[in-house]
Order: sequence, then structure tokens, then C-alpha cells
Amino acid sequence: MSIISTNTSYNSNILRQNLSLLLRTYPFINVQTVGNSVLGSPIYAIKLGRGPRKIFYSASIHANEWITTPVLMKFIEDYCLSYVRNSNLYGYSIRNLFQSTSIYIMPMVNPDGVDLVTRKFSSQLSRLSKSYSYRQSIF
Repeated sequence: MSIISTNTSYNSNILRQNLSLLLRTYPFINVQTVGNSVLGSPIYAIKLGRGPRKIFYSASIHANEWITTPVLMKFIEDYCLSYVRNSNLYGYSIRNLFQSTSIYIMPMVNPDGVDLVTRKFSSQLSRLSKSYSYRQSIF
């Protein structure tokens, strides 16, 4: 059974749910909150492996790049499944990679932007927009 769907408009709620399921299914991954967005959404970082070589991937830096988040999340799931099965992924032994390399992934750098374009919080945005317009008219 697959946890990550690449057939849906992704948002910060789906990311949070997917990370929770991945962590319960694959407890060897490390999921941390590294900060919060302006609107209070957590910004997550996932660590795969424990090797001295370090690699960093990020996604959804800009709002309209939300599709990059499910791509990275699917990679995390495929990596974990390969680790559990002691199999290769893209020609690499995941067990060897796990020991030699630490992969850091920030799957959604800009959760507010993603939620904006996937319409997760249109009512919140409307309130913020009115508040911002009011402040602008004062100056």
C-alpha cells in the first residue's frame, strides 16, 4: 500500500498527514520541525541515513512549485521501502547508502505559498488581504 499519492493537489495538511504515516511505518527516519511559516505552518526536515556524506534536497520554494513536494515525498517513501526490503533504488543499494550518506530533505519550504495556490485557506487569505489593504491605505 502506497502512502504518498502523486495524484492530488498537495498542501501543508497533506504533508503533515503523510509525514505522520511515514514515521509510523518507517520509524528509522528522522522528522523534525525546523521552524514555522509566517502563518504558523510547521516547516519540516527529514533525515534519511547516518553517513558522513551529506546531501540536501528542498521543494516548494515558490508557491507554484507545489508539485515538487509530492515528488520528494514519493522519493522518501521509495527509499524507505527499499531500505526495509534490502533492495536497490535507481541502481543503488539503499542499505549501503544509508550507512554512507545522510540525506536531508525539506519537502515544503514555503507552506503558505503552497496553501495559497492549492486553495487550502482562501478565507484566511481574504482576511489577511483586507487587513493588509487597510494598513496600506493608512500610509
